[in-house]
Amino acid sequence: MAGKDSMIFKKPKYSRLQVPIVLGLLVGASVPLHAAYRVDIDAPQPLRQVLQDNLDLTRYQERKDLDDEQFTFMLDTVAEQVLQLTSTEGYFKPVVKVAVDTKDAKKIVTLHVAPGPRTVIARVDLDVTGAIVKESPSRVASLKENWRLPAAQPFRQADWDIAKDAALEDLKRQRYPAARIAQSEARINPDVSEAELSLQFDSGPGFTLGELNIHGTNRYPEEIIRNVNPLHPGEEFSIERLLELQRQIQKTPYFSNVVVSIKDDIEHPDLAPVNVNVTELPAHRLRAGAGYSSDTGANVLGRYSYYNLFDSAYVLDSQVKLEQQRQFVTLGVDMPPNARGYVDGVSVSDERTTLKGIDLRDVRIGIKQARSFEKYDTAFTLDYYADDLQQIDNTPLPPDAIALPGKHRALVPGYAWARRDVDDPIFPRSGNVIALQTGFGVKGILTDQTFLRAFLRIKQYVPIGKRDLMIFRTEVGANQTTGSNADIPASLLFRAGGTDSVRGYSNQSIGNLQNGTVFPTKYLLSGSAEYQHWVLPDWGGAVFYDVGTATDNWKDKTFYQGVGAGVRWRSPVGPVNADLAYGVQARQIRPHISLGIAF
Repeated sequence: MAGKDSMIFKKPKYSRLQVPIVLGLLVGASVPLHAAYRVDIDAPQPLRQVLQDNLDLTRYQERKDLDDEQFTFMLDTVAEQVLQLTSTEGYFKPVVKVAVDTKDAKKIVTLHVAPGPRTVIARVDLDVTGAIVKESPSRVASLKENWRLPAAQPFRQADWDIAKDAALEDLKRQRYPAARIAQSEARINPDVSEAELSLQFDSGPGFTLGELNIHGTNRYPEEIIRNVNPLHPGEEFSIERLLELQRQIQKTPYFSNVVVSIKDDIEHPDLAPVNVNVTELPAHRLRAGAGYSSDTGANVLGRYSYYNLFDSAYVLDSQVKLEQQRQFVTLGVDMPPNARGYVDGVSVSDERTTLKGIDLRDVRIGIKQARSFEKYDTAFTLDYYADDLQQIDNTPLPPDAIALPGKHRALVPGYAWARRDVDDPIFPRSGNVIALQTGFGVKGILTDQTFLRAFLRIKQYVPIGKRDLMIFRTEVGANQTTGSNADIPASLLFRAGGTDSVRGYSNQSIGNLQNGTVFPTKYLLSGSAEYQHWVLPDWGGAVFYDVGTATDNWKDKTFYQGVGAGVRWRSPVGPVNADLAYGVQARQIRPHISLGIAF
């Protein structure tokens, strides 16, 4: 921080402080010091804690190697130290009394501090110079209006420093990164307990952003960074825009660390180069993990990624996940972002799920073109589904069963869109997350039945006070077809129930129930309301109500309800929830737990 920063005050006479100190020394000098001593401070909070933490007398009271000379020196200088410390809290006329007694061969120092009147701000003179005065007078007015330490407020050194820094950062965030404090002064008059503050900011010139200047790339090409760059040469400097570029680079799988900055050279404010310094990740990455979910049981995970396939930054990603009721293997290759920031990729996966009398195997082959923006993602997809649905117990089906065992296929062009407008991507407290998926199939084009599919999920976060939180969730899904629903691949249909659906019911246990087997359905509708109270920053509790259905016929629908309570933990790797829920229709209590350990 540049510029003059000073505090000036008229020094009062402190002779009245010295007499009690001298008296205390006369008492203490007659007893040699051979052991640690104790200090009792008589002062109002928060001054007592400030003195306890910072006075030499208190910091060294457990030392047993101090001699009488050192002890006497600390007593002799305690009044000066008290004045320095109380001044930071706005008390410039403290009255200090020190008494030293001996008890059981141990010295007891009693320090009485009467802080006197607290200094109040009488006047604030805030001035701004530089290009901002002509270019943005409204920001100058806003800076003065939002000044954090106005007249009539108590004066504290910490508040004074915070107010100056906050105003300076406000200037620097947008267009004026070279802004500085040209002059600051706190003039204290302890005789009347008043402070006059004087402060001058110099905004410097307005800056615009230029081309990227990239450092640190070796294995991966610079074009990756340039292709995801949201900045435009000539646009106004903004810290938020630089952070947006940083986040876009970090979303790619190639870099472990990204630092974005500009040189605030006031002689060259136009088209200032944007410096991007990156640290590359190794080309190979191997991960493994183990965990447990109340929906699908214990699991183990293995994942291998290679980020420089063909020496062209193609990403090969392979994954195997084995759960008690679900097994999943996938292999995909993604190209680096193209000039428009889109990532093209191909993938193949094989998933098998055994739940509620259904043995479902889903083989999928797909291509995609996806792009991740600051707050939302889009993807165009073309997936081929080959499903094999079988009953586990081979119980005969009634003639009106809509979903039927057998092999079904579909070629599905699709579009996915998601928006994340939350205050924190990992532990959100306000905002919402919206996800939309659409797709269709045409009979005869590698598809058994013509259909149109749509799925919408919305999650809304509403803060209540500083600690409490409401979370609302809704899901809507539908498959529309003029023919038989039984020929649509089961992985494109819907079932409900479980940790992320209707708690109080086992995973995917809500659907078309036929002879104990739960078949997937055409429609899905569910919702949830949850209230969270956080006792500690990382620990809280919740109560919730869930309701939902998965059905083929709205006339015969049944809405299943679940209520319960749980514990919430903001773990280092993300949120962990442990719930106990009661399924009203099922008349059962079920735990819902999800946790995992990566290694």
